[in-house]
Amino acid sequence: MSDRPRTLVAEDQYLLRDGLTHLLTAHGFDVVAAVATGPELVAALREHRPEVSIVDVRMPPTNTDEGLQAALAARREVPGLPILVLSQHVEQLYARELLADGTGAIGYLLKDRVFNAEQFIDAVRRVAAGGTVMDPEVIAKLVAGNASDPLAALTPREREVLSLMAEGCSNAAIAARLHFSEGAVGKHTANIFAKLGISASDDTNRRVLAVLTYLGRS
Repeated sequence: MSDRPRTLVAEDQYLLRDGLTHLLTAHGFDVVAAVATGPELVAALREHRPEVSIVDVRMPPTNTDEGLQAALAARREVPGLPILVLSQHVEQLYARELLADGTGAIGYLLKDRVFNAEQFIDAVRRVAAGGTVMDPEVIAKLVAGNASDPLAALTPREREVLSLMAEGCSNAAIAARLHFSEGAVGKHTANIFAKLGISASDDTNRRVLAVLTYLGRS
């Protein structure tokens, strides 16, 4: 990721689109395009190949799932292309599909649950760096849609750790939230990987695979 990540904003509401553009610019992002429709988003993704894109779900012309469809198409063309979905709605099917390739660099936040600029900018930076950031309400709806529980072997504490991992928290952040040491988080994380049958790899990929299992995707 460059010092000024090349960023795309896709939002049909002018005031929100303009506000996001100014906010991102003020925090060191280079906004290379700000678009209002699904077709414009597809064209801008192909033209600019941004380092991170903030994408609304429901955009013209259909005002249904134009944004997510464009994001999925872009990820098929460029695996791992960083996308942060910013929406008023949880589209379970498409959220799962975005997560399904296991490469990370995906976020899904709900507009009415972004409470300050620091929270939002931190999420954008984490997605741009290849991380996964999920609003807890999105996680809850995805998990609620699962017919089976692949996590039966995990202890309640391991489930807590995995839930925070799904939100995109680092080991240090998890330790702070649960009030124990990073070393303890590391042990819980290792146990989670072992119980879910996730073999040794780099930690970023293992975390993504664990999160996918948590959300019901193998």
